[in-house]
Amino acid sequence: MSNLRFKSVEEATARKAVKVELPKERVEAYYGKQVFNRQRMFEYLPKDTYDALVYAIDNRQPLSRQLADSVAEGMKRWAIDNGARHYTHWFHPLTGSTAEKHDAFVEHDGKGGVVEKFSGKLLVQQEPDASSFPNGGIRNTFEARGYSAWDLSSPAFIVDNTLCIPTVFVAYTGESLDYKTPLLRSLNSIDKAATHVARYFDPEVKHVICNLGWEQEYFLVDEALYAARPDLVMTGRTLMGHESAKNQQLDDHYFGAIPSRVEAFMLDLELESHKLGIPAKTRHNEVAPNQFELAPIFEECNLANDHNLLLMSVMEEVAKRHNFRVLLHEKPFAGVNGSGKHNNWSLGTDGGELLFSPGKTPQENFRFVTFVANVMAAVHKHNGLLKASIINATNQHRLGANEAPPAIISMFLGTAVSNILAKVEKTDSLNKLTIDGKEQVNLDVAQIPEIIIDNTDRNRTSPFAFTGNRFEYRAVGSSANNASALIALNAAVSAQLMDFAAAVDARVDAGEDREHVILDEVKKLLKESKAIHFDGNGYSDEWKQEAAERGLDVEASAPLLYDRYTLPQSVEMFEKAGVLSKKEIEARNEVKWEMFTKKVQIESRVLGDLAINHIIPAAVRYQSLLLDNVYKIQQLFKGSKADAISAQDLANIEAISDHISAIKSGVENMVNARKRANKIESEREKAIAYHDDVAPYMEEIRRHIDKLELMVDNEIWPLPKYRELLFIR
Repeated sequence: MSNLRFKSVEEATARKAVKVELPKERVEAYYGKQVFNRQRMFEYLPKDTYDALVYAIDNRQPLSRQLADSVAEGMKRWAIDNGARHYTHWFHPLTGSTAEKHDAFVEHDGKGGVVEKFSGKLLVQQEPDASSFPNGGIRNTFEARGYSAWDLSSPAFIVDNTLCIPTVFVAYTGESLDYKTPLLRSLNSIDKAATHVARYFDPEVKHVICNLGWEQEYFLVDEALYAARPDLVMTGRTLMGHESAKNQQLDDHYFGAIPSRVEAFMLDLELESHKLGIPAKTRHNEVAPNQFELAPIFEECNLANDHNLLLMSVMEEVAKRHNFRVLLHEKPFAGVNGSGKHNNWSLGTDGGELLFSPGKTPQENFRFVTFVANVMAAVHKHNGLLKASIINATNQHRLGANEAPPAIISMFLGTAVSNILAKVEKTDSLNKLTIDGKEQVNLDVAQIPEIIIDNTDRNRTSPFAFTGNRFEYRAVGSSANNASALIALNAAVSAQLMDFAAAVDARVDAGEDREHVILDEVKKLLKESKAIHFDGNGYSDEWKQEAAERGLDVEASAPLLYDRYTLPQSVEMFEKAGVLSKKEIEARNEVKWEMFTKKVQIESRVLGDLAINHIIPAAVRYQSLLLDNVYKIQQLFKGSKADAISAQDLANIEAISDHISAIKSGVENMVNARKRANKIESEREKAIAYHDDVAPYMEEIRRHIDKLELMVDNEIWPLPKYRELLFIR
């Protein structure tokens, strides 16, 4: 085993960057080449079909089946012209990843041969097996029917030789079994609610669009070393491993020079992304060794989320071409930063105005404050639910680890916005509503121009921070489907805007002045939601205590946090926004508890296997060598000299025995705890048992294994160590 490990390390260090063939044309020439976007629609569809499809997309309307046949024919011709031989409905089941079933473009021609066909019926609707995906009891094995239906707002694309058609996924009985359906509902809901409020300030507003800019963090590990770590292969994280003497403490990796192998991978990934219409823009080294980030240009929320899920799939395939494996787990290595997926969330009108952007006039600033106040109120009312939407068995390892946002939802607003909100609470005149603009700072260095200072700082410890013209939801995990967080956030803000509009309209209908009514209602929201506003250090122990005193949700257990979905106020909010029914909420909770249990269960089994079959045999082997050495010393030397020479070995032998005993005992106790938990019928109670009773043994077992790693001969230790895994040669 040790020889295989060292061959793997040598192989990794000897690798050179894979040469990437750069296109000769500029980016704009091949950008979206594999996407059935409006340019391709115009080329392949009849004029009347193209006009009808664009109208349906822009006005959020369904397409008739007759027109669907015409679209399908044009889409098929484009796909075949670009090398596609199969098609699939591409959807987002509750597994958190994507799903697809490939069918060829062939039908019988009635003459013993086949003809390439693709009808509107196949484009618009298909029938995956609903009982084979997580569904929380909505579908039984003997009730398998489910439907996938075309989401025409997200363009089809080609991956390898397959035409992928973005779709929703619902049960035969109508309930959503995916993330896209409630996400689309939430986007429609916030469009209507925010448009109503935006028209108080500009009657010409027709729609409000939700925009998303995600930041995808990830780790890269050499493929040979990855294959030598069963825990990475099976769980996506290292279940054991002592931290390297050097990791991130020198801050030399963050924004450092990108290693040539990694840069080649990044370039290849960007090329593939751009062909698929994913607007990849930013790349850099992250804080931890082997950790990196990719970020795109902002897009409409639904499309942006599709692109993120597609990117996660593409990056895994591209990484293999470069002899890497991508780790999207939130905490693959202990002792260094984990990975998140910051969601930069904003609202804008169809006229291009950002609703979270301070303006130049009191009226524009009044609109800004109105929307910020409503977001504050929504986040305050549902802070526990928002935390439940982003926490799971993997992200739980990252949150609150003094590297990522704490497991407490609060809002950072910055000095400028905080000051203006304080003024709003005291003012009776809209004409006094001004927000300081950006300032210039002269560094007194002749070669350096003046620096423009933003009117708000950044707070890396805040899970939900205002960053100039948007909010950055920093608590989302790197492996997550963004939709989980956005469904809860959009629904909460939408329901809050509905309540706000209802209160304003009722008072205006009663004869009160609208501007003063809006100001009065905004003041109420600011006073009621003060507890959610925190601009300080979210990592401090003092904040945890203060947050509890403020009445914020400080629960950190994922299984218990899922209860926030079924609180009466949560169910009422989701139903008011038209995003999720009570039945859908309860079903999704069943899935969340089941997924939590299974992930911890798999980790527990892998850890037990590695501990008993890999670590203990290696420790015993080394212990035997020490015993043999002590025996030989006793034979060669006599008396006190022999005792002095062998004393350290004897101490190590005893320590190794203690650690082996503790590991065996820990594994036995962990297995027994798992057996007890497995007998529990309730998915909720089972998940709680895995969290409270099984997982703690894993940490204790790891502690003893990591101690042994420092003691056992390096050539005997069976697994690649952190110092090998975390530094790309």
